[in-house]
Amino acid sequence: MNIITGNVWKFGDNIDTDLIIAARYLNTSDPHKLALHVFEDADAEFVSKFKPGDIIVAGENFGCGSSREHAPIALKAAGVSAVVAKSFARIFYRNAFNMGLAIFELKECDEIGEGDLIKIDLQSAKIEDLTKKISFSFTPIPPFMQELISCGGLINFAKSQMMGEGA
Repeated sequence: MNIITGNVWKFGDNIDTDLIIAARYLNTSDPHKLALHVFEDADAEFVSKFKPGDIIVAGENFGCGSSREHAPIALKAAGVSAVVAKSFARIFYRNAFNMGLAIFELKECDEIGEGDLIKIDLQSAKIEDLTKKISFSFTPIPPFMQELISCGGLINFAKSQMMGEGA
């Protein structure tokens, strides 16, 4: 997964984990059930409008609030292919990689519009807004973190390492 392409859904600053997946749904850890309620309190019809492969673009401090890993699980299960934000809350940043959700920090998020088609190239560390024909560079994700995304998260990575050691 070196290239991610999708249409953009825009969110502002300080999107907390309760807005991503409301606390009332935390009685389950079933990813498919959580996916049905992503951003429900921001837009009750978000899940019906969102298409698998779409990309979230947001402002500062995405994923702030409680440290629940349900938020990246729900986003990934809903089909979010990546989240691009000006910055991430520290615990969300770690949880996202642990769950295999691709996230990227980009200061120029305001230049990307709702509905724009963007392409994220992990190898070149570039995000292209194909709609506006502009591109931006981001700080490359370290190889280990890329491997976590490729494996689908930390648990799958650990399983693959154990299988490799036993061979």
